[in-house]
Amino acid sequence: MTSTPAPSDPRPASVDPARASRSAAEVLDAVEQAVVGKRPVLEQILAGILAGGHVLLEDLPGLGKTLAARSFAQALGLPFTRAQFTPDLLPADLTGAEVFDQRTGEFAFRPGPVFTGLLLADEINRTPPKTQSALLEAMQERQVTVEGTTRKLPRPFHVLATANPVEHEGTYPLPEAQLDRFLLRLSFGYPSAQEEWDVLSRRLRRGTEDQSVPQVIDAAGLLAVQEAVEQVHVDDEVGAYAVELVRATRRHPHALVGSSPRGTLALITCARALAVIRGRGFVLPEDVKVLAHAALDHRVTIKPELWLQNASGHGVVEAALSEVEVPVARSAAQTPAAARA
Repeated sequence: MTSTPAPSDPRPASVDPARASRSAAEVLDAVEQAVVGKRPVLEQILAGILAGGHVLLEDLPGLGKTLAARSFAQALGLPFTRAQFTPDLLPADLTGAEVFDQRTGEFAFRPGPVFTGLLLADEINRTPPKTQSALLEAMQERQVTVEGTTRKLPRPFHVLATANPVEHEGTYPLPEAQLDRFLLRLSFGYPSAQEEWDVLSRRLRRGTEDQSVPQVIDAAGLLAVQEAVEQVHVDDEVGAYAVELVRATRRHPHALVGSSPRGTLALITCARALAVIRGRGFVLPEDVKVLAHAALDHRVTIKPELWLQNASGHGVVEAALSEVEVPVARSAAQTPAAARA
């Protein structure tokens, strides 16, 4: 097996936490020009991106999932590609393939849509498991292997995948291993009457179906904000709270398999990103609570005999939130380590 050198990555300039928070707020303001009335969900999507991960949007058709993905790509200044997942989609259609060039008499690699900054994996659960699995290496290792050659993906690289509810005809449930690759799983839900009217009135004023949002930062700017997220303080008690939440999902009587330690990592890394979005340099227990369902629901497997009782990962995580005591919120300056310093 051979490997090719990684593409030249943009060099992030250092950015202070205050500037990182302003950039995050400006990105959300830009995306809200297209996606109406969903600020809390958009915050969590951006938290997943700033944490360096991938986000799954699972909801009914027509609720703005694709629009949100395209708008984030525009606001973040990332190269954007869309892969429409269908029952006949092949793994090579995602990763690329070696194609014979008649002019040179040699095989040349033709990259697939994963070689981008932000990939929209549209209706990911409408394609068979073999093609779904083609994303696993790209999402986790940030590389793809074709014909024995490993090629690095550009940085930053993020996947925003959309999925229809599994009850819909023609869908294939995502395997647990692939679900675990998504830091967060979110849904928009139906808009309120006022929000739906806002969507309609904006469309009438715009006079066209097409819409775009302004670019706020670029790839280097996104990497800089992601570096700022790594500087956010997590108090020991907040970290222990996240650990206990995850452990509570494992001992719930409805859970066949509770969340793995990867769920704990997802909870804390996204909580740090949410703290930056909300203008803080430290994580509050409230950040963990806000993200608990998005980070843990899809990592809980329910016992198969309980499907008639409508048992779900959401119920298991809700029980964990009720069971585990919430610690007292403290800023970085109030920690014992800071006091000793």
